[in-house]
Amino acid sequence: MKYLIIGSGTAAVGCIEGIRVVDQASPITMVSSEPYQPYGRPLISYMLQGKTTEEKMLRYRPADFCERNGVTALLGHTVQRLEGRTAILEDGTALPFDKLCIASGSRPFVPPMEGLESVQNQTSFMTLDDAKRLRGMLGEGKDKRVLIVGAGLIGLKCAEGILGLAQSVTVIDLAPRILPNVLSEEPAAVIQKHMEGKGVRFVLNESVRRFAPAKATLQNSGEVIPFDVLVVAVGVRPNTGLAEAAGCAVNRGILTNDHSETTVPGIYAAGDCAVSHDISCGTDRILAILPNAYLQGETPG
Repeated sequence: MKYLIIGSGTAAVGCIEGIRVVDQASPITMVSSEPYQPYGRPLISYMLQGKTTEEKMLRYRPADFCERNGVTALLGHTVQRLEGRTAILEDGTALPFDKLCIASGSRPFVPPMEGLESVQNQTSFMTLDDAKRLRGMLGEGKDKRVLIVGAGLIGLKCAEGILGLAQSVTVIDLAPRILPNVLSEEPAAVIQKHMEGKGVRFVLNESVRRFAPAKATLQNSGEVIPFDVLVVAVGVRPNTGLAEAAGCAVNRGILTNDHSETTVPGIYAAGDCAVSHDISCGTDRILAILPNAYLQGETPG
């Protein structure tokens, strides 16, 4: 049996460990566009704060995790397409498989915004490389004004991480409260007040009408907010392209059954790219939380 896993996040780790519970011998290949071994992605804000280090983040599993589990890790590579039971990489390498788990996660969603292309110092905030890029933009002088577009989990994790590293932090969101997809009004107000006490400014019920190289003009008030560094944290989109092209049913995310199997036999999906059944509310949706990603990966494994 040849196993192939696309992705190297929590879901991929769960899949590897699930496989090795029942099959200690068959080869596993893991392909990831990131150049790092599996790491604790939620910790990137704490790395900026100095509460952890890159070295510690990369200890999500021991350094010999892949070797010990008989995994061939192809890091820094991308699966371009699936042809039957073969994955084709960007360099033309063909990887035949018997069972496949797509744990490709999600990507930043960047909506069309006038003038965005004119902003040189901009980044998203989802990966270790994003955090390292942002740290480089901030420099050592603590004199940079940071504008974050998006008051969801990603935007607020970013704001938390750069407090003390920037001159000012402003967060803009179209919603009337922070964390609109997670919290109701009362707890959201408590967290907002706490963060405002730390120096974060929130501009809610607003959006950016247009960007210039170092300023943003707001849609409703017309206020002009100057900035040195822009973080776009509006949201994410699941990486479903490979699965859809392979014939798997997709509805925002990759549809899976109780075994994390897609509508194509032998192809599974797990993590932030997969739709699963949420027993807490009785609906099928993407549950983009770390414990769920691990269990979704472990299940097909």
